[in-house]
Parts: sequence; structure tokens; C-alpha cells
Amino acid sequence: MKILIDTEAATLTRTGGGEDSSVGLFTKAAFETLSREWLRLGWNLLYYHNFSWFGRPILQLPEDMMRLQEAVYALKPGVIVETGVFRGGSLLFHATLCEALGAGKVIGIDREIAPADREALRAHSLGPRISLVEGDSTDPRTVASVKSLIGSAEPVLVILDSAHTREHVARELECYSPFVTVGSYIIAADGVMRDLADLPRGMPEWKSDNPFAAATEFAARHPEFLQQDPPWLFHDGDLTENVTYWPGAWLKRVGP
Repeated sequence: MKILIDTEAATLTRTGGGEDSSVGLFTKAAFETLSREWLRLGWNLLYYHNFSWFGRPILQLPEDMMRLQEAVYALKPGVIVETGVFRGGSLLFHATLCEALGAGKVIGIDREIAPADREALRAHSLGPRISLVEGDSTDPRTVASVKSLIGSAEPVLVILDSAHTREHVARELECYSPFVTVGSYIIAADGVMRDLADLPRGMPEWKSDNPFAAATEFAARHPEFLQQDPPWLFHDGDLTENVTYWPGAWLKRVGP
């Protein structure tokens, strides 16, 4: 596909497959087309590697973090569980929200947690809100440890952001969805991989081997979960879609 932006005529034209289609440059359709390509370009240039939260790297798209905090504010979870720790920035983000709300704890899970990162989180002012579990996220022993740390706290929000293969995310969804309380979410992050397969840093198999596919299949198997983004708390204008690395990621528990 080719995209032609004509600022004088104020149009955006897409060509491909022998057909042309034009829309106004200042329209919802043009915004969504350009946002998709901006996401792809930014991902390939490691745009999301350039942010930190309270002193630790956070490999997330800022738009997703804003939408996440909206959901956390509305839900006020007693526990936020995240698979995938990296350097701890996301855990500190969650802990900051818990601190601001005056309640809640964070559980981070990873196969390996570097001693320096573990110590940095322990020594951080928000460290008391964070517990770390080292091990394969789908290992029954790891899941049991997380269950013990959750205890009776609720609501429970779960974010899956470790290995992003379709198979691994599918296993994580089965392992951690039972912890999610009605009205809360389990989030399968980084489904944007489906749109990155043809990029220089992408891999062809990502077209089907990605978290979006795992989340969609999970929702089809589990009617107690609805694949649906949280509503925007404030909404002006015509836009309806998130600019996100997490398409199809939000799975809301709507039944027991």
C-alpha cells in the first residue's frame, strides 16, 4: 500500500491492489491510517525504549499507560499482577497508582530477575508495594506462589507482558484468568506484533503468532470474558479507537 498526503488539497489517498481511495486529511479515517503507520515506524525505531518511570526503564507506549491508569482509577484494584519485569519500570508505574489511590499491591513475575534490578526495586520508595516472583510464569509452582501473594485481596487486575508467542500467552491466560475478579481485566499486551511482521525488525511468523491471536481465541473459549477495551472516561470528537500496542488485549471478566 502507498499513502499520499496532499496538504494543499487536504486529502489522504491510499493506493494498493489496483484501487485508490481518498479521505479528507483531517478525518477520523486519515488519523487511524496515519496512526497505524506511526506505530509501526516508531516500534521499528525503538521509540518505546526511550521512557522511564520513577527512575527505571519502562518499555511501553505512553498512550497505553494513560489508558491503563484510567482503568486502574476506575477499578481501584487491590492487586495488580504483571508477568514480565524487565527493569521494573512498569511495576513502579502500577505501584505509583496504588500509592496515589492509597491501597493496593503489585506482583511482578519473570523467569529471571537480575540482582541489580531486584535490589533497585527493593530500595525504591515504592518498593514496599511490590513483590517479585522468579520463575516461568506458567509453572504451577509460580502460579501457586502468585495465588498465595494475592490472598483474599480484590479486585485483581492481570497484565501479561512476558514472552509474546501465541502458545505462551494462551497458557498464561489459562493460568492467570482464574484470579481475575468480575468487572476486572486480564490484558494480553503487545498484540501489535501482528502488524509488525513485515518490518525490518519484525518476523514473518508474527502475522499469526502473536498475543492478539491468543486473546481472541481465549475469548471464544471463555464466555465469562469479553474482549473489549475499557470505555474512555472523557470523550470529545469523532475518534473511537486507541492508538495502541495492545489491540484486542483487554479481556473483561463479565461472569463467574
